Amino acid sequence: MTSTFTAQTLPPPRKKHRTLAQGVVEHITGSIQQGVLKPGDKLPTESAIMEQHGVSRTVVREAISHLQAAGWAQTRHGIGTFVIERSKAGLAINAESIVTVMDVLAMLELRISMEAEAAWLAAARRSEAQVAELAKVLGAMQRSVARGSPAVDADVQFHLLIAQSTGNRYFVDILSQLGTTIIPRARVNMPQLGHDDPAVYLERVNREHEDIFNAILRKDPEAARAAMRTHLSNSRERLRQAQQQLESNGA
Repeated sequence: MTSTFTAQTLPPPRKKHRTLAQGVVEHITGSIQQGVLKPGDKLPTESAIMEQHGVSRTVVREAISHLQAAGWAQTRHGIGTFVIERSKAGLAINAESIVTVMDVLAMLELRISMEAEAAWLAAARRSEAQVAELAKVLGAMQRSVARGSPAVDADVQFHLLIAQSTGNRYFVDILSQLGTTIIPRARVNMPQLGHDDPAVYLERVNREHEDIFNAILRKDPEAARAAMRTHLSNSRERLRQAQQQLESNGA
């Protein structure tokens, strides 16, 4: 039987965290791991979490987003957010093993097939709230590009939100395991390898993200799949050419 926990049911947070959202996430995941919250249980309301942790609604929603991305919770619109059974076996993908250019190329090949389909499903299934979150993250990436920042964290969140919009948590599980390794420039200096201007490179990547977003916004699955395939294939091709250049130089 599904039960609902109040804010008083959960033990208080015990330590400081790097961010407010992280503190909320660790508090709730700790309660799940200790058995205080079980699969099927409904999380406290946003207002209750806000009051308990002394945080804003934006922080609570960011924390819930992280819980969903990590496969701890699922939101049923109009009902609430519930703890779900999290896979214990995982998929045995070790993000720390992705260290060479060839490793990143191999990961891009996997992502092309997986994320192109995820984009198709996201365009078909996304909610208005999810597309609004995508718009916010895309805006954050655009502002970072304008400042010359690589915007790796926002890029990861963009792809995770697309995975969440599929309604299939296994897409989210895989991308969550990989973390920032899904972004090639988090592992290798893409502009430097390709003898490219960093600002030009980031602007090009940003336009590719915009194409994906616009297709999901207008609920065009085929265009979303094509845009995601183009984006990831372009990343693979840029990295492949850079690798060839390194090899030809004897690096």
